[in-house]
Amino acid sequence: MTGEIGGVCVDAQDHVFLVQRVSDVGGMDGHVEGLTGDELNAGQAAPPVLEFDADGKVVNSWGDAKLLPKDLHGCAIDREGHVWLDGSEDGIVQEYSHDGRELLLQIGKKGVFDSSDGTVNGTPLNSSPTQFFRVSEIAFDPHNGDMYVADGHAKGKGGNNFRIVVYNRSGHYLRQWKLHRSQEETATAARPTPHCVRVTNDGTVYVCDRWMNRLQIFDTMGNFKKDMPFSYKVWTPISASGTGAQREAMLVGSASSVEFSRDPDEKFMFVINEIDEQIDIVDRASGQVLGSFGRPGHQVGEFMHAHTMAVDSKGNIYVGESVDGRRVQKFKLVSGN
Repeated sequence: MTGEIGGVCVDAQDHVFLVQRVSDVGGMDGHVEGLTGDELNAGQAAPPVLEFDADGKVVNSWGDAKLLPKDLHGCAIDREGHVWLDGSEDGIVQEYSHDGRELLLQIGKKGVFDSSDGTVNGTPLNSSPTQFFRVSEIAFDPHNGDMYVADGHAKGKGGNNFRIVVYNRSGHYLRQWKLHRSQEETATAARPTPHCVRVTNDGTVYVCDRWMNRLQIFDTMGNFKKDMPFSYKVWTPISASGTGAQREAMLVGSASSVEFSRDPDEKFMFVINEIDEQIDIVDRASGQVLGSFGRPGHQVGEFMHAHTMAVDSKGNIYVGESVDGRRVQKFKLVSGN
């Protein structure tokens, strides 16, 4: 049995890896993230990392939840086929061999955070080159293999960083930058949380500014280019005490994960709109939403907390669901003709 799906990634052979939360019961924000007592009574927890072939057959599984990053939140596979893991209730990233048998590198000390006192309740520092504060996701530059870490998942008790940290292929620190806030929105902007990061073939860095319902676009040196907002519809109004954009932090974001089409120019983006439980298909150049698929629900093609995505070499899209979904669905690219 699987708990919440923290991340999905695809290797060069189109094998799909999913990372799931086995034992995070009652995490820092109070909800059950792993398996409940009833679920454990009725079945056995699957290992944290599962590898499937292109036909959906399990070909490998591995991981000790006590050693992996706490509250697994993302996975990424580099050009050597090594598997990288992060966790949104921890201060580390880890690199494993493809089969998971060997831990090759760990950046950071487990259970320690880049905060004023090293704990989750400390003031975020956004400064350490060797420690993080609730990592959301990892991405790689497709040209030189540099690693980009989205350091800062806002949730529950405590704080979080809100920066992108860049390392070379050997894990040596190169540079960092924070999420962008204009002078006009500083007072009302929602708590910054970089929920995703991706680097495109043309050297553009896309970051999910989750609670501001937008992507932020940078070059690889961290120079801010523009915001790309995404609209949404709240079908059932909610109560909130905040004002302006702070109110929207009660929602989960209309741009919480992004992937790109597999043509050389990566003409299209796929953006998870968690508020409306759908995947928006977007023209990358203009940011215009061209269409969408999905709706709230537990049936095939519906989502309950769509949370993470991956795209294989054929353009098939894998969507991982967290919280009440706890599954991965595959969507096949079809011709529009």
